[in-house]
Amino acid sequence: MSDTDLAKTDPKKLLWKELEDTRAGMLGIVGSGQHFQPMSHHADEAGRKLWFLTKRSTDLFKAIGPGSTAHFVLVAKGQDFHACMSGPITEEMDRAKLDEMWNPIVGAWFEGKEDPDLTMIAVTLDSAALWASTSSTGRFAYEIAKANMTDSDPDVGVHNVVSFA
Repeated sequence: MSDTDLAKTDPKKLLWKELEDTRAGMLGIVGSGQHFQPMSHHADEAGRKLWFLTKRSTDLFKAIGPGSTAHFVLVAKGQDFHACMSGPITEEMDRAKLDEMWNPIVGAWFEGKEDPDLTMIAVTLDSAALWASTSSTGRFAYEIAKANMTDSDPDVGVHNVVSFA
């Protein structure tokens, strides 16, 4: 359940919380012409990074070049929080981070941590647009009815844009 009060007072804190609670989103490279693809992320608040494990042989990895920017889109499990984050994307091999991220699910995609096709990519967040909405069906219904009767927009959530730079 998204916290609309936190979305108003500390949207960055809410973003990191939702990143921890949601295991995957959609990652894309700006200007690549490719569709976004599902990727599991590892949130690193201290480094303001999102880490991903992928294969060097993927189209996504091959689309990353000097100065590339990525967008990562997250929809929370309850569908009451949405975010679109952006920042530079680079290949960054970090053995300690790899050890932290490694688990049997990840291992199913690779031939171990020494797989020559395994690589790590990181998106260093510059900005994020966030939408947090009420998960209360009663509140939602009330706001929709009120908006229809008063010709106003329903008040069902909060929108914020935050900068990390």
